[in-house]
Amino acid sequence: MNHRPRKRFGQNFLRDEGVIHAIARAVAAHKTDHIVEIGPGEGALTEALITSGCQLDAIELDRDLRARLLAAFSGYPRFTLHSADALNFDFASLAEGQNIRVVGNLPYNISTPLIFKLLDYGSVISDMHFMLQHEVVERMGAKPGNKEWGRLGVMTQFRCEVEPLFAVPPEAFYPPPKVQSAIVRLAPHLQCPWPECDPVKLNRIVTQAFAQRRKTLRNNFKNTFDDSTIQSLGIDPSARAESLSLNDFVALASLPKWVTERD
Repeated sequence: MNHRPRKRFGQNFLRDEGVIHAIARAVAAHKTDHIVEIGPGEGALTEALITSGCQLDAIELDRDLRARLLAAFSGYPRFTLHSADALNFDFASLAEGQNIRVVGNLPYNISTPLIFKLLDYGSVISDMHFMLQHEVVERMGAKPGNKEWGRLGVMTQFRCEVEPLFAVPPEAFYPPPKVQSAIVRLAPHLQCPWPECDPVKLNRIVTQAFAQRRKTLRNNFKNTFDDSTIQSLGIDPSARAESLSLNDFVALASLPKWVTERD
């Protein structure tokens, strides 16, 4: 019996065999890998991955799908199903002596907060392969001066190498979403290029800088940095945040003077 997709879980099930195998080839699972799949759904990608012999932990919130997944994969000795919401899951609990690899067809309605959560687990994650809305992948891999450049791109590139892989059309899913999708690979930096930068401060600075995209840094950083402080970094206070590089944001986050009472 087919499962009826639930809107509240943002379910769009991948059913195109060609796309499934393309993702599996990109992941290239090995029997020595420990893979964590977020939202396995009907198990299409799960099946393509688990045949490698890898250890696979699946995280699924929908109880009807959990029964289906257990029926399909409980015979694999290295398969474990977790009844949980990925947004509240402790991914570090699975990385016992070995980094994990994360894979998922992420529901569009939780993709951005879930990615920010996973970035905090970079020290125990080798890589991540995600199916996301195409515009989200564009934002993750954007460059300064591009209209897509924003908080998601800055914070993702601060933590990871971002590699967009290929597009996936709506007809590859059931039901077909109203947006284009894409696969992206994220590889957390083995050593952070900016070890002195506090990611919490960076996130706050970037959020403030992009708070009103059409306004200048002078306006968005009012009562935080004066013009001379910004200029001391070689940054024009009349510029907009989208013109700043990642290095510029790191420099701003490293300044001793910034407002704390807003935190």
